Amino acid sequence: MTGECVFCRIISHDAAGRIVYEDGLTVAFVDRRQVTPGHTLVVPRRHVRDIFELDGATGAALMLTTVRIAAAVRDAFGCEGISTWQQNGASAGQEVFHMHVHVMPRHAGDGLLRIYAAPPSMPDGEELDAMARSIRAAL
Repeated sequence: MTGECVFCRIISHDAAGRIVYEDGLTVAFVDRRQVTPGHTLVVPRRHVRDIFELDGATGAALMLTTVRIAAAVRDAFGCEGISTWQQNGASAGQEVFHMHVHVMPRHAGDGLLRIYAAPPSMPDGEELDAMARSIRAAL
């Protein structure tokens, strides 16, 4: 998928990318779009569309690299916190269909990444039990 995927092109050094780390399974590079300075992406080296195509070994490596990059971004930019997130599918906001984890420096009061548009509902125990049963059945 190298020719069509911008992340694959960055990984193969066929497109400009500010790579900060790479190993056999993962690559991390500074995001082109900087909401806060230091916003970095961590990706599998192999083209993986989303979390549903991710194998265990690559997923474990991706998380280890994310932890390493989060610490480096924190230290390099003196931020008070770090947000990490990942999206799957267009309806979830995924824009580049190569699995990636965002590592974004955060500062108190920056107003970024509000998780809920409104206060979330608080289902009763029976509803929560039904949700848990559905997930267990799908496993």
